[in-house]
Amino acid sequence: MTLDLVKTLSDLVALASVNPMGRAVSGPEYLEYRVTDYLEQLFKKLALPYQRQTVEPKRDNIVARVDGEVPPSEGGPLVLFEAHQDTVPVVGMTIEPWTPTVRDGRLYGRGACDIKGGLTAMLGAVARLAQERPPGMPTIVMACSVNEEHGYSGATALTRLWSQPGSIIARQPDAAIVAEPTELQVVVAHKGVVRWRCHAHGRAAHSSQPHLGVNAIFKMSRLLNSLERYQSEAVSRLGQHALCGQPTLSVGTISGGLSVNTVPDGCTIEIDRRLIPGEKPAEAYRHVLDFIESEIGADPAIEHEPPFLIGVGLSDEANGPLAERMVAAAREARIPCDKVGVPYGTNAAAIGAAGVPSIVFGPGSIDQAHTADEWLALDQLARASEALYRFGRTGLK
Repeated sequence: MTLDLVKTLSDLVALASVNPMGRAVSGPEYLEYRVTDYLEQLFKKLALPYQRQTVEPKRDNIVARVDGEVPPSEGGPLVLFEAHQDTVPVVGMTIEPWTPTVRDGRLYGRGACDIKGGLTAMLGAVARLAQERPPGMPTIVMACSVNEEHGYSGATALTRLWSQPGSIIARQPDAAIVAEPTELQVVVAHKGVVRWRCHAHGRAAHSSQPHLGVNAIFKMSRLLNSLERYQSEAVSRLGQHALCGQPTLSVGTISGGLSVNTVPDGCTIEIDRRLIPGEKPAEAYRHVLDFIESEIGADPAIEHEPPFLIGVGLSDEANGPLAERMVAAAREARIPCDKVGVPYGTNAAAIGAAGVPSIVFGPGSIDQAHTADEWLALDQLARASEALYRFGRTGLK
């Protein structure tokens, strides 16, 4: 069975699979189960063995297998293709998010670029390999995970699957290719992240008598100034990675206060600290807190929550042969391709941390991901699928 890539991508975009991003929200557009059900039916049509792995209610990883010439249990190679099912929310979009529209060689809609385009490219390659079964092909596992956009819990659960009795994945894969919008370049290294909330506690009072209260926003402003100095001064002393550059720190949200005529008794910010490969999230978190204390002193009214999201970086120390093979497959498909590093995070880090050499490859640009008019260039979709197919014919050979 050969997949129509544009139709398949259109089908997937039309199925809302918004990640709640940790918020207590509900509605028909949230969670990945519609996409999972679609993929289950597709794997049945392809006559592939598959398995669903529940990560949370209505949030299942789904994994299918194309058996190679030599079973992994008998020493045959095993390669993992992985793509996530979820998208970011659609607030502020200027196009209809769930109405896929083809125009000027692009397909528009939420998730078209991140990462249903990459998922479709992998599905197209898997369908061709399942139909042709070329000699020397490795066993290919197609894994479609949940919750990449807010915590990597799907990929983390996936790494437990190959050690469970009766799993569709007989053993740890020899290599993994993770779909993300890389502009058809092979990503061998990327940054990690640690995110947490910080609260400043004060005491409310009428704004006409501010001396009777403790202004939590003023307290937070001193901490914010310290964080700005951390980004401008401290990170430059933490070293850098040849492909990923320096660590970074950013404050992404701030909230506090009840009204303009009330001294605020609380203020909260969310902090994003990006890690270069090799940095440990817990140490990076502690380093920021120690810097703040050295700047403004210890204050019992300042509370740092434990991190709500942790992701290690992807190192290029163990994925060299895999990357070279993927570059060669892309060039066979007439894609000018090289090895690169990127500043964002992916599921490849979680899979790599489990001992599987991992790289990232896919159609589209991160510049289009999460945007108000998200789109994917259809020529990249076809070329990515061709490169993945060529890789899948021989794997690491």
